[in-house]
Amino acid sequence: MQERSMEKQDSKSFLEKEQRKELETALVGRGQKSDNESGGDGNNKDSNAIAPSTIAINSKKKQTIQDIVTTQGAQSISDSSTGETQAKGPRGAQFDAKQHVSTMSKQEFITRNEILESFNEMGLQENLLKGIYAYGLDKPSAVHRRGIVPLCMGLDVIHQSLSGKTVTLCCGVLQRLDYASTQCQALVLVPTRDLAQETKKVIGALGHCLGVKAHAFYGGTSVREDQQILSSGVQVAVGTPCHVLGMLQGRALCPDHIRMLVLDEADEVLRGFKDQIHDIIQLLPTKTQFGFFSAAMPHEALEMCHKFMSKPVEIIVPRDEELEGINVKQFYVNVEKEDCKLDKLCDLFDTMEITRSIIFVNTRHQAKSLTEKIRGKGYTVSAVHGGMNQGARDKAVQEFQSGSSRVLIAIDLRGIDVLHAPAIIIYDLPTQPVSYLRHVQRSGQHGRKGVAISFITRADERGFSSIQKFANTQMEELPSNVADLL
Repeated sequence: MQERSMEKQDSKSFLEKEQRKELETALVGRGQKSDNESGGDGNNKDSNAIAPSTIAINSKKKQTIQDIVTTQGAQSISDSSTGETQAKGPRGAQFDAKQHVSTMSKQEFITRNEILESFNEMGLQENLLKGIYAYGLDKPSAVHRRGIVPLCMGLDVIHQSLSGKTVTLCCGVLQRLDYASTQCQALVLVPTRDLAQETKKVIGALGHCLGVKAHAFYGGTSVREDQQILSSGVQVAVGTPCHVLGMLQGRALCPDHIRMLVLDEADEVLRGFKDQIHDIIQLLPTKTQFGFFSAAMPHEALEMCHKFMSKPVEIIVPRDEELEGINVKQFYVNVEKEDCKLDKLCDLFDTMEITRSIIFVNTRHQAKSLTEKIRGKGYTVSAVHGGMNQGARDKAVQEFQSGSSRVLIAIDLRGIDVLHAPAIIIYDLPTQPVSYLRHVQRSGQHGRKGVAISFITRADERGFSSIQKFANTQMEELPSNVADLL
Protein backbone atom coordinates (compact mmCIF):
# COMPACT_ATOMS: atom_id res chain seq x y z
CA MET A 1 0.00 0.00 0.00
CA GLN A 2 2.85 2.37 0.87
CA GLU A 3 4.54 1.72 -2.49
CA ARG A 4 1.26 2.34 -4.34
CA SER A 5 0.80 5.59 -2.44
CA MET A 6 4.32 6.68 -3.36
CA GLU A 7 3.65 5.82 -7.01
CA LYS A 8 0.55 8.01 -6.98
CA GLN A 9 2.51 10.88 -5.48
CA ASP A 10 5.29 10.48 -8.06
CA SER A 11 2.70 10.38 -10.84
CA LYS A 12 0.98 13.49 -9.53
CA SER A 13 4.32 15.27 -9.22
CA PHE A 14 5.25 14.29 -12.77
CA LEU A 15 1.94 15.57 -14.16
CA GLU A 16 2.30 18.84 -12.30
CA LYS A 17 5.82 19.29 -13.72
CA GLU A 18 4.59 18.54 -17.23
CA GLN A 19 1.72 21.01 -16.87
CA ARG A 20 4.15 23.64 -15.61
CA LYS A 21 6.43 23.04 -18.61
CA GLU A 22 3.48 23.46 -20.97
CA LEU A 23 2.54 26.72 -19.28
CA GLU A 24 6.10 28.02 -19.49
CA THR A 25 6.15 27.15 -23.19
CA ALA A 26 2.93 29.10 -23.64
CA LEU A 27 4.34 32.05 -21.75
CA VAL A 28 7.50 32.04 -23.82
CA GLY A 29 5.21 32.05 -26.86
CA ARG A 30 3.80 35.32 -25.51
CA GLY A 31 7.32 36.77 -25.54
CA GLN A 32 8.02 36.24 -21.82
CA LYS A 33 10.78 34.30 -20.10
CA SER A 34 10.08 31.31 -17.93
CA ASP A 35 11.40 30.92 -14.38
CA ASN A 36 14.08 28.55 -15.62
CA GLU A 37 15.29 31.00 -18.24
CA SER A 38 15.38 33.96 -15.85
CA GLY A 39 17.30 32.27 -13.08
CA GLY A 40 15.17 29.54 -11.56
CA ASP A 41 13.58 31.11 -8.48
CA GLY A 42 11.36 33.67 -10.23
CA ASN A 43 12.77 36.47 -8.07
CA ASN A 44 15.72 37.47 -10.23
CA LYS A 45 15.26 40.55 -12.35
CA ASP A 46 15.59 40.01 -16.06
CA SER A 47 17.96 42.67 -17.33
CA ASN A 48 16.46 42.35 -20.82
CA ALA A 49 12.83 42.52 -19.71
CA ILE A 50 10.82 45.41 -21.07
CA ALA A 51 9.81 47.76 -18.28
CA PRO A 52 6.23 48.97 -18.29
CA SER A 53 5.32 52.40 -19.50
CA THR A 54 4.19 54.39 -16.48
CA ILE A 55 1.44 56.98 -16.30
CA ALA A 56 1.92 58.74 -12.97
CA ILE A 57 -0.55 61.30 -11.73
CA ASN A 58 1.10 64.27 -10.10
CA SER A 59 -1.59 66.19 -8.26
CA LYS A 60 0.76 69.16 -7.84
CA LYS A 61 1.24 69.54 -11.58
CA LYS A 62 -1.32 71.29 -13.77
CA GLN A 63 -2.57 69.84 -17.04
CA THR A 64 -0.13 69.99 -19.92
CA ILE A 65 -0.10 68.38 -23.34
CA GLN A 66 2.99 66.32 -24.06
CA ASP A 67 2.44 63.28 -26.21
CA ILE A 68 5.26 60.79 -26.38
CA VAL A 69 4.88 57.71 -28.51
CA THR A 70 6.55 54.76 -26.81
CA THR A 71 7.69 52.08 -29.21
CA GLN A 72 9.51 48.82 -28.74
CA GLY A 73 13.22 49.49 -28.17
CA ALA A 74 12.65 53.09 -27.07
CA GLN A 75 15.38 54.59 -24.93
CA SER A 76 14.80 56.29 -21.59
CA ILE A 77 15.14 60.00 -21.02
CA SER A 78 14.59 62.17 -17.95
CA ASP A 79 11.80 64.73 -17.93
CA SER A 80 13.50 67.83 -16.57
CA SER A 81 10.25 69.20 -15.18
CA THR A 82 9.47 66.16 -13.06
CA GLY A 83 12.73 64.26 -12.76
CA GLU A 84 10.89 61.14 -13.90
CA THR A 85 12.16 58.76 -16.54
CA GLN A 86 10.14 58.61 -19.74
CA ALA A 87 10.52 56.71 -22.97
CA LYS A 88 12.33 58.42 -25.82
CA GLY A 89 10.73 58.19 -29.21
CA PRO A 90 9.32 60.25 -32.08
CA ARG A 91 7.16 63.17 -31.07
CA GLY A 92 3.50 62.35 -31.63
CA ALA A 93 0.74 64.59 -32.85
CA GLN A 94 -1.98 65.68 -30.43
CA PHE A 95 -3.98 62.65 -29.42
CA ASP A 96 -7.45 62.21 -30.94
CA ALA A 97 -9.18 59.94 -28.44
CA LYS A 98 -12.10 59.26 -30.76
CA GLN A 99 -9.79 57.67 -33.31
CA HIS A 100 -7.39 55.84 -31.00
CA VAL A 101 -8.92 52.37 -31.26
CA SER A 102 -8.60 52.23 -35.03
CA THR A 103 -5.33 54.12 -35.48
CA MET A 104 -3.12 52.92 -32.63
CA SER A 105 -1.52 49.51 -32.69
CA LYS A 106 -0.54 47.42 -29.67
CA GLN A 107 3.09 48.24 -30.40
CA GLU A 108 2.51 51.91 -29.59
CA PHE A 109 1.08 53.77 -26.67
CA ILE A 110 0.81 57.44 -25.88
CA THR A 111 1.69 58.56 -22.38
CA ARG A 112 0.54 62.05 -21.63
CA ASN A 113 0.00 64.52 -18.83
CA GLU A 114 -3.21 65.90 -20.30
CA ILE A 115 -6.33 64.81 -18.41
CA LEU A 116 -9.39 63.59 -20.31
CA GLU A 117 -12.01 65.70 -18.57
CA SER A 118 -15.07 63.85 -19.86
CA PHE A 119 -16.12 60.36 -20.89
CA ASN A 120 -17.01 61.80 -24.32
CA GLU A 121 -13.29 62.29 -25.06
CA MET A 122 -12.47 58.60 -24.58
CA GLY A 123 -13.83 57.29 -27.87
CA LEU A 124 -16.39 55.04 -26.16
CA GLN A 125 -19.41 53.57 -27.90
CA GLU A 126 -22.53 55.73 -27.74
CA ASN A 127 -24.55 53.09 -25.90
CA LEU A 128 -21.77 52.64 -23.36
CA LEU A 129 -21.77 56.39 -22.75
CA LYS A 130 -25.51 56.23 -22.17
CA GLY A 131 -24.95 53.53 -19.58
CA ILE A 132 -22.20 55.51 -17.86
CA TYR A 133 -24.34 58.63 -17.52
CA ALA A 134 -27.41 56.63 -16.47
CA TYR A 135 -25.25 55.09 -13.74
CA GLY A 136 -24.79 58.59 -12.33
CA LEU A 137 -21.22 59.22 -13.46
CA ASP A 138 -21.24 62.75 -14.82
CA LYS A 139 -17.47 63.27 -14.76
CA PRO A 140 -14.65 60.73 -14.75
CA SER A 141 -12.60 60.47 -11.59
CA ALA A 142 -8.81 60.70 -11.62
CA VAL A 143 -8.73 56.92 -11.95
CA HIS A 144 -11.19 56.81 -14.84
CA ARG A 145 -9.39 59.57 -16.75
CA ARG A 146 -6.22 57.53 -17.06
CA GLY A 147 -7.32 53.94 -16.71
CA ILE A 148 -10.13 53.44 -19.22
CA VAL A 149 -8.44 54.32 -22.53
CA PRO A 150 -5.43 51.94 -22.34
CA LEU A 151 -7.72 48.99 -21.62
CA CYS A 152 -10.00 49.98 -24.52
CA MET A 153 -6.96 50.03 -26.81
CA GLY A 154 -6.32 46.35 -26.15
CA LEU A 155 -3.13 46.95 -24.19
CA ASP A 156 -1.99 44.83 -21.26
CA VAL A 157 -2.45 46.98 -18.17
CA ILE A 158 -1.17 46.98 -14.57
CA HIS A 159 -3.42 49.44 -12.77
CA GLN A 160 -2.77 50.58 -9.21
CA SER A 161 -5.40 52.71 -7.52
CA LEU A 162 -7.48 52.66 -4.38
CA SER A 163 -10.92 53.28 -5.82
CA GLY A 164 -12.67 53.51 -9.18
CA LYS A 165 -11.16 50.25 -10.42
CA THR A 166 -14.45 48.41 -10.96
CA VAL A 167 -15.97 51.06 -13.23
CA THR A 168 -12.66 51.40 -15.09
CA LEU A 169 -12.28 47.71 -15.86
CA CYS A 170 -15.98 47.31 -16.68
CA CYS A 171 -15.81 50.14 -19.23
CA GLY A 172 -12.75 48.55 -20.83
CA VAL A 173 -14.44 45.16 -21.06
CA LEU A 174 -17.72 46.55 -22.42
CA GLN A 175 -15.95 48.65 -25.07
CA ARG A 176 -14.11 45.64 -26.50
CA LEU A 177 -16.94 43.10 -26.72
CA ASP A 178 -18.37 41.88 -30.01
CA TYR A 179 -22.09 42.11 -29.32
CA ALA A 180 -22.96 40.16 -32.46
CA SER A 181 -21.54 37.08 -30.72
CA THR A 182 -23.02 35.38 -27.65
CA GLN A 183 -19.73 33.57 -26.91
CA CYS A 184 -17.83 34.37 -23.72
CA GLN A 185 -15.20 36.97 -24.62
CA ALA A 186 -14.02 38.27 -21.24
CA LEU A 187 -13.18 36.80 -17.83
CA VAL A 188 -13.12 38.97 -14.71
CA LEU A 189 -11.59 37.20 -11.71
CA VAL A 190 -12.11 38.48 -8.15
CA PRO A 191 -11.18 37.14 -4.69
CA THR A 192 -14.65 37.13 -3.07
CA ARG A 193 -18.27 36.40 -3.89
CA ASP A 194 -19.34 39.90 -2.79
CA LEU A 195 -16.99 41.46 -5.30
CA ALA A 196 -18.15 39.01 -7.99
CA GLN A 197 -21.77 40.02 -7.41
CA GLU A 198 -20.99 43.74 -7.35
CA THR A 199 -18.83 43.58 -10.51
CA LYS A 200 -21.52 41.70 -12.41
CA LYS A 201 -24.04 44.28 -11.22
CA VAL A 202 -21.87 47.18 -12.47
CA ILE A 203 -21.31 45.48 -15.84
CA GLY A 204 -25.06 45.01 -16.21
CA ALA A 205 -25.78 48.63 -15.32
CA LEU A 206 -23.11 50.22 -17.52
CA GLY A 207 -23.86 47.82 -20.38
CA HIS A 208 -27.65 48.02 -20.16
CA CYS A 209 -28.03 49.88 -23.46
CA LEU A 210 -25.54 47.49 -25.10
CA GLY A 211 -27.56 44.41 -24.16
CA VAL A 212 -24.57 42.76 -22.49
CA LYS A 213 -24.96 39.25 -21.08
CA ALA A 214 -22.92 38.68 -17.92
CA HIS A 215 -22.95 36.05 -15.19
CA ALA A 216 -21.17 35.62 -11.83
CA PHE A 217 -19.69 32.33 -10.55
CA TYR A 218 -18.92 31.85 -6.86
CA GLY A 219 -19.42 29.44 -3.98
CA GLY A 220 -22.93 28.56 -2.91
CA THR A 221 -24.52 28.78 -6.36
CA SER A 222 -25.99 25.89 -8.34
CA VAL A 223 -23.49 24.42 -10.80
CA ARG A 224 -26.33 23.10 -12.97
CA GLU A 225 -27.95 26.54 -13.07
CA ASP A 226 -24.59 28.11 -13.98
CA GLN A 227 -24.18 25.62 -16.82
CA GLN A 228 -27.67 26.37 -18.14
CA ILE A 229 -27.01 30.11 -18.13
CA LEU A 230 -23.71 29.59 -19.95
CA SER A 231 -25.36 27.46 -22.60
CA SER A 232 -27.82 30.28 -23.32
CA GLY A 233 -24.94 32.69 -24.02
CA VAL A 234 -22.74 34.75 -21.69
CA GLN A 235 -20.36 37.40 -23.04
CA VAL A 236 -18.68 38.25 -19.71
CA ALA A 237 -17.96 35.72 -16.96
CA VAL A 238 -17.21 37.13 -13.50
CA GLY A 239 -16.19 34.97 -10.57
CA THR A 240 -13.72 33.54 -8.13
CA PRO A 241 -10.82 31.64 -9.74
CA CYS A 242 -11.76 28.18 -8.44
CA HIS A 243 -15.28 28.28 -9.82
CA VAL A 244 -14.28 29.82 -13.15
CA LEU A 245 -11.54 27.20 -13.56
CA GLY A 246 -14.05 24.44 -12.84
CA MET A 247 -16.33 25.73 -15.59
CA LEU A 248 -13.42 25.96 -18.03
CA GLN A 249 -12.12 22.47 -17.27
CA GLY A 250 -15.63 21.03 -17.53
CA ARG A 251 -16.06 22.78 -20.91
CA ALA A 252 -19.24 24.43 -19.68
CA LEU A 253 -17.33 27.66 -20.33
CA CYS A 254 -15.58 27.64 -23.70
CA PRO A 255 -12.24 29.51 -23.71
CA ASP A 256 -11.83 29.67 -27.49
CA HIS A 257 -13.33 33.16 -27.95
CA ILE A 258 -12.01 34.79 -24.78
CA ARG A 259 -10.00 37.91 -25.63
CA MET A 260 -9.64 39.52 -22.18
CA LEU A 261 -8.64 38.34 -18.70
CA VAL A 262 -9.04 40.93 -15.95
CA LEU A 263 -8.04 40.47 -12.30
CA ASP A 264 -9.61 42.82 -9.76
CA GLU A 265 -7.76 43.02 -6.44
CA ALA A 266 -5.00 41.25 -8.36
CA ASP A 267 -2.59 41.08 -5.43
CA GLU A 268 -5.08 39.01 -3.43
CA VAL A 269 -6.07 36.87 -6.40
CA LEU A 270 -2.45 36.08 -7.27
CA ARG A 271 -1.55 35.41 -3.65
CA GLY A 272 -4.53 33.20 -2.84
CA PHE A 273 -5.19 31.49 -6.17
CA LYS A 274 -1.81 31.43 -7.92
CA ASP A 275 -2.10 27.84 -9.13
CA GLN A 276 -5.65 28.35 -10.40
CA ILE A 277 -4.59 31.48 -12.30
CA HIS A 278 -1.76 29.53 -13.95
CA ASP A 279 -4.22 26.83 -14.99
CA ILE A 280 -6.76 29.33 -16.33
CA ILE A 281 -4.15 31.16 -18.42
CA GLN A 282 -2.99 27.85 -19.84
CA LEU A 283 -6.49 27.29 -21.24
CA LEU A 284 -6.83 30.72 -22.87
CA PRO A 285 -5.86 31.81 -26.40
CA THR A 286 -2.28 33.08 -26.67
CA LYS A 287 -3.31 36.60 -27.71
CA THR A 288 -5.49 37.23 -24.67
CA GLN A 289 -5.31 40.77 -23.29
CA PHE A 290 -4.52 41.08 -19.56
CA GLY A 291 -5.64 43.74 -17.09
CA PHE A 292 -4.47 43.48 -13.48
CA PHE A 293 -6.12 45.94 -11.08
CA SER A 294 -5.14 46.42 -7.45
CA ALA A 295 -4.74 49.04 -4.74
CA ALA A 296 -1.19 47.83 -4.11
CA MET A 297 1.03 45.56 -6.16
CA PRO A 298 3.84 43.86 -4.20
CA HIS A 299 7.09 43.05 -6.00
CA GLU A 300 6.24 39.34 -6.21
CA ALA A 301 2.88 40.10 -7.82
CA LEU A 302 4.50 42.49 -10.30
CA GLU A 303 6.99 39.83 -11.38
CA MET A 304 4.12 37.42 -11.98
CA CYS A 305 2.29 40.09 -14.00
CA HIS A 306 5.25 40.52 -16.31
CA LYS A 307 5.40 36.78 -16.96
CA PHE A 308 1.90 36.89 -18.37
CA MET A 309 1.91 40.25 -20.11
CA SER A 310 3.35 41.72 -23.28
CA LYS A 311 4.78 45.24 -22.87
CA PRO A 312 2.35 46.16 -20.08
CA VAL A 313 1.35 49.74 -19.37
CA GLU A 314 1.52 50.56 -15.67
CA ILE A 315 -0.90 53.16 -14.36
CA ILE A 316 -0.35 54.49 -10.84
CA VAL A 317 -2.70 56.99 -9.21
CA PRO A 318 -1.29 58.84 -6.16
CA ARG A 319 -3.41 58.49 -3.05
CA ASP A 320 -3.76 62.21 -2.35
CA GLU A 321 -5.55 62.75 -5.65
CA GLU A 322 -7.79 59.72 -5.13
CA LEU A 323 -8.89 61.04 -1.74
CA GLU A 324 -9.82 64.46 -3.13
CA GLY A 325 -13.49 65.16 -2.44
CA ILE A 326 -13.60 62.89 0.61
CA ASN A 327 -14.14 65.08 3.67
CA VAL A 328 -13.03 62.83 6.53
CA LYS A 329 -11.27 63.98 9.68
CA GLN A 330 -9.01 61.25 11.03
CA PHE A 331 -8.27 60.77 14.73
CA TYR A 332 -6.97 58.13 17.08
CA VAL A 333 -7.85 57.05 20.62
CA ASN A 334 -5.22 55.52 22.89
CA VAL A 335 -6.47 52.36 24.58
CA GLU A 336 -4.46 50.81 27.39
CA LYS A 337 -5.36 47.23 26.52
CA GLU A 338 -7.72 45.22 24.33
CA ASP A 339 -10.28 44.73 27.10
CA CYS A 340 -10.82 48.49 27.38
CA LYS A 341 -11.98 48.97 23.77
CA LEU A 342 -15.66 48.21 24.39
CA ASP A 343 -15.95 50.84 27.13
CA LYS A 344 -14.26 53.40 24.87
CA LEU A 345 -16.70 52.52 22.10
CA CYS A 346 -19.74 52.99 24.31
CA ASP A 347 -18.34 56.32 25.51
CA LEU A 348 -18.11 57.45 21.89
CA PHE A 349 -21.69 56.42 21.18
CA ASP A 350 -22.92 58.41 24.17
CA THR A 351 -20.74 61.47 23.52
CA MET A 352 -21.08 61.84 19.75
CA GLU A 353 -24.73 60.90 19.33
CA ILE A 354 -23.78 59.03 16.16
CA THR A 355 -26.76 58.32 13.94
CA ARG A 356 -24.97 55.59 12.01
CA SER A 357 -21.50 54.09 12.17
CA ILE A 358 -19.45 51.33 10.59
CA ILE A 359 -17.09 49.46 12.92
CA PHE A 360 -14.21 47.55 11.34
CA VAL A 361 -12.63 44.52 12.99
CA ASN A 362 -10.08 41.98 11.73
CA THR A 363 -11.61 38.54 12.34
CA ARG A 364 -14.93 36.70 12.15
CA HIS A 365 -14.64 35.79 15.82
CA GLN A 366 -14.24 39.45 16.75
CA ALA A 367 -17.20 40.42 14.55
CA LYS A 368 -19.47 37.86 16.23
CA SER A 369 -18.23 38.64 19.74
CA LEU A 370 -18.48 42.42 19.38
CA THR A 371 -21.96 42.18 17.88
CA GLU A 372 -23.21 40.28 20.92
CA LYS A 373 -21.52 42.67 23.36
CA ILE A 374 -22.93 45.80 21.70
CA ARG A 375 -26.41 44.31 21.59
CA GLY A 376 -26.02 43.54 25.27
CA LYS A 377 -25.48 47.27 25.83
CA GLY A 378 -28.83 48.04 24.21
CA TYR A 379 -27.69 49.19 20.76
CA THR A 380 -29.15 47.99 17.46
CA VAL A 381 -26.37 46.39 15.45
CA SER A 382 -25.88 44.30 12.31
CA ALA A 383 -22.80 42.39 11.19
CA VAL A 384 -21.32 41.25 7.89
CA HIS A 385 -18.55 38.65 7.62
CA GLY A 386 -17.49 35.67 5.52
CA GLY A 387 -18.98 33.12 7.89
CA MET A 388 -22.53 34.21 7.03
CA ASN A 389 -24.60 32.92 4.13
CA GLN A 390 -25.56 35.35 1.40
CA GLY A 391 -29.12 35.83 2.62
CA ALA A 392 -27.97 36.82 6.10
CA ARG A 393 -25.38 39.21 4.68
CA ASP A 394 -27.93 40.89 2.42
CA LYS A 395 -30.34 41.23 5.34
CA ALA A 396 -27.68 42.85 7.54
CA VAL A 397 -26.80 45.41 4.86
CA GLN A 398 -30.47 46.18 4.24
CA GLU A 399 -31.07 46.75 7.96
CA PHE A 400 -28.21 49.23 8.06
CA GLN A 401 -29.24 51.02 4.88
CA SER A 402 -32.86 51.35 6.01
CA GLY A 403 -31.85 52.76 9.39
CA SER A 404 -33.33 49.95 11.47
CA SER A 405 -29.78 49.26 12.62
CA ARG A 406 -27.49 52.09 13.73
CA VAL A 407 -24.27 50.09 13.69
CA LEU A 408 -22.72 47.83 11.06
CA ILE A 409 -19.79 45.64 12.09
CA ALA A 410 -17.62 44.37 9.23
CA ILE A 411 -14.21 43.04 8.31
CA ASP A 412 -14.17 44.20 4.71
CA LEU A 413 -16.95 45.86 2.70
CA ARG A 414 -15.44 45.60 -0.78
CA GLY A 415 -18.13 44.62 -3.23
CA ILE A 416 -20.94 45.71 -0.89
CA ASP A 417 -22.78 48.89 -1.79
CA VAL A 418 -23.30 50.57 1.60
CA LEU A 419 -24.65 54.10 1.93
CA HIS A 420 -22.80 56.94 3.64
CA ALA A 421 -21.83 56.51 7.28
CA PRO A 422 -20.87 59.69 9.16
CA ALA A 423 -18.59 57.79 11.53
CA ILE A 424 -16.02 55.07 10.82
CA ILE A 425 -14.53 53.35 13.84
CA ILE A 426 -11.40 51.28 13.32
CA TYR A 427 -11.85 48.95 16.30
CA ASP A 428 -9.01 46.68 15.19
CA LEU A 429 -6.17 48.34 13.32
CA PRO A 430 -5.84 46.53 9.96
CA THR A 431 -2.62 44.69 9.18
CA GLN A 432 -2.46 46.22 5.68
CA PRO A 433 -2.31 50.04 5.38
CA VAL A 434 -4.36 49.94 2.18
CA SER A 435 -7.24 48.39 4.15
CA TYR A 436 -7.26 51.44 6.40
CA LEU A 437 -7.78 53.75 3.42
CA ARG A 438 -10.57 51.54 2.12
CA HIS A 439 -12.28 51.81 5.52
CA VAL A 440 -11.92 55.60 5.59
CA GLN A 441 -13.46 55.95 2.14
CA ARG A 442 -16.76 54.72 3.55
CA SER A 443 -17.35 58.20 4.99
CA GLY A 444 -17.20 61.86 3.98
CA GLN A 445 -18.50 61.41 0.45
CA HIS A 446 -20.90 63.51 -1.66
CA GLY A 447 -20.14 66.74 0.19
CA ARG A 448 -20.92 65.36 3.64
CA LYS A 449 -18.68 65.48 6.69
CA GLY A 450 -17.21 62.33 8.15
CA VAL A 451 -14.91 61.20 10.91
CA ALA A 452 -12.65 58.16 11.21
CA ILE A 453 -11.51 57.10 14.68
CA SER A 454 -8.86 54.43 15.23
CA PHE A 455 -8.39 52.57 18.51
CA ILE A 456 -4.66 52.21 19.18
CA THR A 457 -3.03 49.93 21.75
CA ARG A 458 0.71 49.70 22.44
CA ALA A 459 0.90 46.66 20.19
CA ASP A 460 -0.51 48.77 17.33
CA GLU A 461 2.07 51.57 17.46
CA ARG A 462 4.32 50.28 14.68
CA GLY A 463 1.40 49.47 12.40
CA PHE A 464 -0.17 52.84 13.16
CA SER A 465 3.02 54.59 12.08
CA SER A 466 3.04 52.62 8.81
CA ILE A 467 -0.57 53.56 8.12
CA GLN A 468 0.09 57.27 8.64
CA LYS A 469 3.06 57.10 6.28
CA PHE A 470 1.08 55.16 3.68
CA ALA A 471 -1.90 57.54 3.90
CA ASN A 472 0.39 60.59 3.89
CA THR A 473 -1.30 61.99 6.99
CA GLN A 474 -0.53 62.82 10.60
CA MET A 475 -3.48 61.93 12.81
CA GLU A 476 -4.33 63.81 15.98
CA GLU A 477 -5.71 62.43 19.21
CA LEU A 478 -9.50 62.65 19.42
CA PRO A 479 -10.46 66.00 21.04
CA SER A 480 -13.00 66.38 23.81
CA ASN A 481 -15.41 68.36 21.61
CA VAL A 482 -15.87 65.34 19.36
CA ALA A 483 -19.63 65.96 19.02
CA ASP A 484 -18.91 69.12 17.00
CA LEU A 485 -17.08 67.16 14.30
CA LEU A 486 -20.21 65.77 12.65
